[in-house]
Amino acid sequence: MKHRRIPRRRAALAGAGVAALVAAGVTFQSANASEAPATPAPRTLSATAAGQLAHTLLGDLGADAAGTYYDARAKSLVVNVLDDSAARTVEQAGAKARVVENSLAELKGARTTLTAHAAVPGTSWATDPTTNKVVVTADRTVSEAEWAKLTKVVDGLGAKAELKRTAGEYKPFLAGGDAISGGGGRCSLGFNVTKGGQPYFLTAGHCTEAISTWSDSSGTVVGQNETSAFPDNDYGLVKYTADVAHPSEVNLYNGSAQAISGAAEATVGMKVTRSGSTTQVHDGTVTGLDATVNYGNGDIVNGLIQTDVCAEPGDSGRSLFSGSSAVGLTSGGSGDCTSGGETFFQPVTEALSATGTQIG
Repeated sequence: MKHRRIPRRRAALAGAGVAALVAAGVTFQSANASEAPATPAPRTLSATAAGQLAHTLLGDLGADAAGTYYDARAKSLVVNVLDDSAARTVEQAGAKARVVENSLAELKGARTTLTAHAAVPGTSWATDPTTNKVVVTADRTVSEAEWAKLTKVVDGLGAKAELKRTAGEYKPFLAGGDAISGGGGRCSLGFNVTKGGQPYFLTAGHCTEAISTWSDSSGTVVGQNETSAFPDNDYGLVKYTADVAHPSEVNLYNGSAQAISGAAEATVGMKVTRSGSTTQVHDGTVTGLDATVNYGNGDIVNGLIQTDVCAEPGDSGRSLFSGSSAVGLTSGGSGDCTSGGETFFQPVTEALSATGTQIG
């Protein structure tokens, strides 16, 4: 077969046309790519704003959400989700999505199993959204036999739980914020609040279970118990009976005070500060939510905020705050402020709701 030769000029033109079409195709595809909706960058948020966004997204996502935490370095909210559809909802709202294996329902089921089969004094468990697990911790009082029992239960939960040991001992920090005392010991005043226009203050429930009439550091009687919730919860409400100052602030023990203008939900990763009459002011981070602590003698408290902030006896009831927002009331924990430790707090928002009070 005889091939017809294409003149060099026509071949060059044909090549140029193909090149033009290729270039046009590339340009067209690039234009289409630029028009595709881009994933929005996570919004820069304060810890309090992240907590508010987390509350909204958890409500919107329902069963598709698997927990949240605050990335303090990036100043963004991270939301655990179960699928890509939920991830897109999270990203459009300005948070960072993270697809994980365990749903909140599965983690709640793990906690139910622990409650039924691992109720050992000297233990705690809390949901950790950064690992997407329930973290079970045993203190130094847990025996080898009890440890073996815990290991069996946790192993049966597979990837939903993990077990670890702490060198300290879990106990309420009752002894002695501003110190307040009575016949049963010494605690710390948490937050001044109001109810029906009258002044009250919040402290720990294990304090109001032990003490009914409260005096200040000079011995003046300043308050009488109105509400006490312990165990299960750990908050108490005391009505002022003396004409004393009750500002909405926290003593920083350096001649100044932090004004408190409202309350905020805790978020894992939130930077927090604790003030207490024994150890004064210490900072730390929220490490877990919905924590259960078994202090022994049947004293099991649920729904606590877990932190790496230290505390010691006498700090019970005192303030956990983030900026001008009240966050928690000191319940108990392990360790001390020399060697370090962990402390659990009653959420202030729950205490305010249950007692019908408000910050002010």
